[in-house]
Amino acid sequence: MAVPEVTTVRDTATIPAPATPYQGDIARYWDHEARPVNLRLGDVDGLYHHHYGIGDIDHSALGNSVGSEREKRLIAELHRLETAQADLLLDHLGPVRRDDLVVDAGCGRGGSMVMAHQRFGCDVEGVTLSAKQADFANRRARELGIERSVRAGVCNMLDTPFVSGQVAASWNNESSMYVDLQDLFAEHARILAVGGRYVTITGCWNPVYGQPSKWVSQINAHFECNIHSRREYMRAMADNRLVPQAVVDLTAATTPYWELRATSSLTTGIEEAFLNSYRDGSFQYLLIAADRV
Repeated sequence: MAVPEVTTVRDTATIPAPATPYQGDIARYWDHEARPVNLRLGDVDGLYHHHYGIGDIDHSALGNSVGSEREKRLIAELHRLETAQADLLLDHLGPVRRDDLVVDAGCGRGGSMVMAHQRFGCDVEGVTLSAKQADFANRRARELGIERSVRAGVCNMLDTPFVSGQVAASWNNESSMYVDLQDLFAEHARILAVGGRYVTITGCWNPVYGQPSKWVSQINAHFECNIHSRREYMRAMADNRLVPQAVVDLTAATTPYWELRATSSLTTGIEEAFLNSYRDGSFQYLLIAADRV
């Protein structure tokens, strides 16, 4: 029996131009981004993430250390929390086989891609608008000897090169606020096999609050993004044959991460907006897992 051809981001002959001026802005933003909070945490064990953490702080790991020793332990603890967040996302992907293809939409420097391959043994393709991020992720894959299975490409996540129905599972980890949700979920629904699983972890503004708060507006300005409401996620999924199987409010679980980060040398000035918006209920941190029907 003939083996079906598999399309990957490596097969794209040229790097596609951003579809809109805004996407060009985002590509430049992430090409020039080099915040210590995104690099020093990854230096702990070589898993470089671009998201936040969940879980209780292990105060015993911090001990009674002071000065540079405390900062070193604090960074390691922040990294443990952000890796726990990626583990939770992967927990919700469901059964993934070694011969499956999974896609990380908005893959950043590739930490979650490496974790997915290590857990499932499958092929992982990441897409990002940032050539700098893709190069970083591919270099790490080569260093780990997994470049045949883990690859990142410069690609618009709204217009990927994957064959329709080719993908077993896909996700956005804090990247969906850069795109229109109807367009995003239409593309995930296209590439996912029927029964395939989509997962997102994202910040969203709470419609119960009424409108985006001033804190949410500050977060938007800081990251040059457009945070969506929880209601928009549910509506766009329903419109695109993605049926939620789990909706988990992680707001309380992520708050300790932000409280700890606010005491570190890695602050970026946005910590107060996150903490205040979580505390006043205007902003929520959600995991949504949905099946393609």
